[in-house]
Amino acid sequence: MAALQACSLLVPSCSSSSGRSLKRTITASIQAPKPLKLSLDNRQGAAITKKLVEELSTRNGYAFTEPLQMDVIQNDRVLEPRLSPTSVKTITKLYAILEAVEDRVEMHNNVGEQRDNWNKLLLNSVNMMTLTATTTAAMATAVPAPSLGACCALLFTAATGMSLFMSKMQPSQLAEEQRVASRLFKQLQSEIKSVLVLQSPTESDVKELMEKVLAIDRAYPLPLLGAMIEKFPSKFEPAAWWPRDSNNCHQYRGQETIPNTERNGWSEDLEMEMRAIVQVLKSKDKQDYLRLGNVVLKVNKILAVSSPLLTGIATAGSAFGGSTAMTVAAIAGAMAVIANSFEHGGQAGMVVEMYRNCAGFFELMEETIEATLEERDYSKRENGEMFEMKVAMKLGRSLSELRGLARKSMASCIEGIEVDEFGSKLF
Repeated sequence: MAALQACSLLVPSCSSSSGRSLKRTITASIQAPKPLKLSLDNRQGAAITKKLVEELSTRNGYAFTEPLQMDVIQNDRVLEPRLSPTSVKTITKLYAILEAVEDRVEMHNNVGEQRDNWNKLLLNSVNMMTLTATTTAAMATAVPAPSLGACCALLFTAATGMSLFMSKMQPSQLAEEQRVASRLFKQLQSEIKSVLVLQSPTESDVKELMEKVLAIDRAYPLPLLGAMIEKFPSKFEPAAWWPRDSNNCHQYRGQETIPNTERNGWSEDLEMEMRAIVQVLKSKDKQDYLRLGNVVLKVNKILAVSSPLLTGIATAGSAFGGSTAMTVAAIAGAMAVIANSFEHGGQAGMVVEMYRNCAGFFELMEETIEATLEERDYSKRENGEMFEMKVAMKLGRSLSELRGLARKSMASCIEGIEVDEFGSKLF
C-alpha cells in the first residue's frame, strides 16, 4: 500500500465550566515508502546481461562459433539459451580434436629435437672413434705392437656398428620428418580454430578433420620399429599427408554445370588461369623436385653403403696386423670419416625428405585445384577471388604475377614452347 488509510481517534468528552460536553476528532495519516520494482529492461541491466553472456560464450580462450545467445523474458525473467544440444556436441568434439592436435605438435617437436641430437652425437662419436683408430693404425705401421693393433681393431669394429645403425635409421631424415609433421599439425590447429570461429561446425567437419589428423599420423609416424618410413625406396615418390578419397574428388565429373546466377567469384577466365597454373606445376616444379630427389637418393645410398664398408675394411686390416694391413686400415679409416661426414654431416637424408615434401606440396596443390574445378556447382566451391589469392600466396606470387604466369603457360601450349620459369617463387 502507498499509504495507510486515515484513522479517526475519538477522545472521551470532557465537561466545560458551562456544563456542555465536547467531542474531539483527531485525524492522522502515516506515509510509508514505496517498494522498489526490479526490472531487466533498463540499459544498465541489459549491458550487464550482455557481458555475462559474452563471458559464458568463451572457453579456453576460443570463442564459440555460435555465441551463447540468451533471450531475457521481462515478465518471468527466464533466460533461455539458443545453442542447440547438437551444436554443443559438435563443438565439444572439435575441441577434443584441437587438444589432440596441440599434443601432437608438442610430441613431434620433442621427438624432432631428440633425433636431431642423435644425428649430432652419433656423427661426432663415429668420426672420433674412426679418427682415433686411423691414428692408431698409422702408429702401428711405424712401431708394430699387439696392443696398438687390438685397440685399432676394437675402435674400428665399434665405428662400423654405429655407422651401420646411422645408415639404416638416417637420423637427419627422421628429424626432418618430425619438423614437417609439427608444421602440418600447426596448420591443422589453425584450421580447426578457424572452423570454430568463422562458421557453424557440422559432423562432416569433425569427420574431415579427424581424417586429416590420421593422414598426417600415417605419413609421419612417431615410432621407429614397424612404422618407420622406408629410407631407401626403389622409386622416389612425393610425400602424401592428406586423406585421398577418389570418390569425393571425382564425384562431380561428367555432370553439367548447375545453372547459377551467382558464380561465387568464378569466371571462365579464372578457370582457364587455374588450369594453366596446374600445367606449370606439373611440368616444371613437381618434375624438377622428382628429378633432384632421385639424384640425392642415389647419392645417399652410395654414401650409406660406403661408410660402413670402409670401416669394415679397416677393421679387417687392423685384425690381420702387419705393416701393409695397417696401412690399408689407416687409408680406409680416413676415407670412412670423409664419407660419413658427407652423408650425416651434410644431412643427405634430410635433403631427400625435403625434396619429398616439396614434391608432395605441388601434388597437393594440383589435386586441390583440379578437385575445385571439377565441382560443377559454384555454390559449393570456395569463393573464386579468395581461392586465387590463396594459390598466389602459396606460390609466393602477387595476383598480377600469377596471371602473368598463366598467360605464359597458355601461350606455351599454343606455340609449343616450354615455360621459362617455375610456378613457385618460395622454393
